[in-house]
Amino acid sequence: MSPIKLIRPRRFGDERGWFSETYHSDKYRALGVDVAFVQDNHSLSRTPWVLRGLHFQTPPYAQDKLVRCLKGRIWDVAVDVRQGSPTFGRWVAAELSEENGFQLFVPVGFAHAFLTLTPDAEVAYKVSAPYAPECDGGLIWNDPAVNIAWPLEGGSPVLSDKDARLPALTGWTSPFAYDGNPLSPLDPEPLTP
Repeated sequence: MSPIKLIRPRRFGDERGWFSETYHSDKYRALGVDVAFVQDNHSLSRTPWVLRGLHFQTPPYAQDKLVRCLKGRIWDVAVDVRQGSPTFGRWVAAELSEENGFQLFVPVGFAHAFLTLTPDAEVAYKVSAPYAPECDGGLIWNDPAVNIAWPLEGGSPVLSDKDARLPALTGWTSPFAYDGNPLSPLDPEPLTP
């Protein structure tokens, strides 16, 4: 089973709208997400094509992430950056939206990024370690060695100054160890807790 998990929490609806349990430790553990989350983050991107990433934190503050889109739509990406992995440099992606309610679990050892596809996109994610600036890292979004097929429709992404200056994968030494689980394509049918 791939270490990256696409998850669809159940929604219970009626004429008023719907209710969804977006995280339950026992149910997520049964899906292979056995993580103690310690911090929640929430971002707003005002315009389409805002690209945040490819980010990670290095040990001892490496982070697992559970990502979801609260408003709008995003294209969420994870890149395998584990030293010795047979899938090193490969990536998977999924569209997360307020409509589909999908979540992407991105474990330690993967660089993470998302591209907003709509205006006023809001993203929330849980992390397993607090933010530690001294462990903050990332890779450049358009590295030809990774060759992510960003759905930019011919445009250019909106990047922070920091993200525009991130290094390429080639020549970078990963601090993440391979755990024996190679990256595989995402199952087209998300897991349901």
